[in-house]
Amino acid sequence: MAETNNKETTKRFSGSIARIAPGLNTLLNYDRSWLRRDLVAGVSIAAVALPIGVAHAEIVNVPTEIGIYSAIFPLFAYALFGSSRHLMVGPDSATSILVAAALLPLADGDPQRYLALMVLLSLMTGVLLLLGGFLRLGFVASFLSQPILNGFLSGTALVLILGQMKPLLGYSGTAIGFFPRLIELFQSMDKFHLPTLFLGLSMLAVLVAVRRLLPQLPSALLVTILGILLVFGLGLDQKGISVLGTVPAGMPKLTLVLPTFLDFREILTDATAIALLSFISGILTVKSFARRSGSAFNSDQELIGFGASNIVSGLAQGFPVAGGSTRTAVALAMGGMSQLAGIAAAATMLLVLFFLTEPLAYVPEAALAAVIIVSGWSLLDMAAFRELYTAKRLELGFSLVAMLGVLILGVLPGVATAVGLSLVWLVYVESVPPDAVLGRVPGLRGYYNVKQTREAKTVPGVLIYQFRANIVFYNAERFKARVLEAIAASDTPVEWVVVDASPMNYVDFSAVKTIDELREELLSRGTKLVVAYEGPDLLRYFESDWVQQREKRLAGHHFPTIKAALKAFAESNRRK
Repeated sequence: MAETNNKETTKRFSGSIARIAPGLNTLLNYDRSWLRRDLVAGVSIAAVALPIGVAHAEIVNVPTEIGIYSAIFPLFAYALFGSSRHLMVGPDSATSILVAAALLPLADGDPQRYLALMVLLSLMTGVLLLLGGFLRLGFVASFLSQPILNGFLSGTALVLILGQMKPLLGYSGTAIGFFPRLIELFQSMDKFHLPTLFLGLSMLAVLVAVRRLLPQLPSALLVTILGILLVFGLGLDQKGISVLGTVPAGMPKLTLVLPTFLDFREILTDATAIALLSFISGILTVKSFARRSGSAFNSDQELIGFGASNIVSGLAQGFPVAGGSTRTAVALAMGGMSQLAGIAAAATMLLVLFFLTEPLAYVPEAALAAVIIVSGWSLLDMAAFRELYTAKRLELGFSLVAMLGVLILGVLPGVATAVGLSLVWLVYVESVPPDAVLGRVPGLRGYYNVKQTREAKTVPGVLIYQFRANIVFYNAERFKARVLEAIAASDTPVEWVVVDASPMNYVDFSAVKTIDELREELLSRGTKLVVAYEGPDLLRYFESDWVQQREKRLAGHHFPTIKAALKAFAESNRRK
């Protein structure tokens, strides 16, 4: 008996761990046959993640070691709290651009304030993501449609690529904004530093060639090592080529950030935007690789995993992070089986941070610019634009507007533009849903759209109307108007209107009041409005006492089926 109770207690405890920290549960029940593959995958991931972290420190405008911290420590957190066995988190191009765009105007040129705000931004982003997970807000990933997200990411990619032209080509500039920077690029062509230009374009060519011809190799790491060897061997840093400089070894020094209320208020909007983008881009990566590997994931748990990753990044003095498709692809390609691959990658990078930081001082900024440009180019999905042009040009327009929003207004307003477009499109579609007047076809069961089925005939004296959407405040008046139009277009006088509610799952208070107004208006004309197929969940968010009183008041106006409503209509006519 005691043994049975112990087993049940252990099972409940294991279930609790699986819900709160699914990665920890996997590690506690680890299959040792995975170990070799996870360790090999971890070293391979580190070979890709380390130069990406260094490169993204340039995007965020912070010291190199902060990019390394951001590449290492979030992996530990996600390995414990994330739901995917394969996703790798770390610095992300789009997220890094948002961070820089948010902090530069707030820091006002003060490097210490910039770093303090960056840590605060990471922590607030993490807290918002955690809160979203606890509130089960994983569904918000659906608020950015694929075309609009593609437009936003394409605009971000162009901003990212153009921003790396200065370190790649070796010129200086002060322009702010995409188009001013583009003009500045062409105006500075006679000021390019030729050694930097030659090195940068060579690194870019090598990077592209390795990715295409030898995709199994860590191209970013190879280019970084090649750059170090060229600078060290040829003394290129003495010829005007910019390098990273000294990178502090060891663990980050924890500093206490004491933000003011004003800091919180200024950062909150930016943290919300970054949290949204981090989650959406991460969940798209999770979905994509889950389909390939056949593994499961949970959107709400991913919010918790991303939140924990960003909080740990902030505590380690790092910047906000997201799921990375390149690192995740490496994990799968090298046979990674579990979250241990991420832990192995983080441990490998920690060894580099402790013992191999001296060579990093010779990394040429032009090589990092090449890594960032190729990373940014991967965000451009021209095939998606071509498919939209062929399939649905309206949504192609939305995609291009989102892209232009980023280029013209800036990255953060571009996020708002993208989200706003998604919501506007959603409301528009729901506000003008398809509808139909239904009739019967001799010899067939059911009711059919009289416009689509020639044989369908309306029931004399009855208008059977179907509104194929939920009725809410922004389409309630359209529902009313369409019913009145259908009555006016009827070939015979309409005595009853039967509303087929089978497509509806929800109505709000505005809709209920509009329907009541329509019922009174029709009643004054001698027409009765009834509802068929009203499901039990239609009024689920209303107070139960109010619903019961309404049902009593409208007894005889609700029927389980259209057939039952037509039977009641026939009986009422016989009684006349």
